[in-house]
Amino acid sequence: MKEFDLSKISFEDALAQLENIVRELEGGKIKLDDAVAVYEKAVALKKFCENKLKAAQLKIEKINVAADGSISTEPLDKIEED
Repeated sequence: MKEFDLSKISFEDALAQLENIVRELEGGKIKLDDAVAVYEKAVALKKFCENKLKAAQLKIEKINVAADGSISTEPLDKIEED
């Protein structure tokens, strides 16, 4: 299997490829040598998707507007549910 460049792929495309690989592997119709190469690609895609999700999570913040009109932000994970 040829090397692939993850820097030129979107999260959605990577996730779709990963889902296709899982279906192929679960189908059991893939040769062992091909399965190993495809599995290695799946691991790289999984790591890529996880990293994209973590990066997005770090960018999401809650915007707070104080009574005096000042604006501040805080990480979304610090927001308490009402």
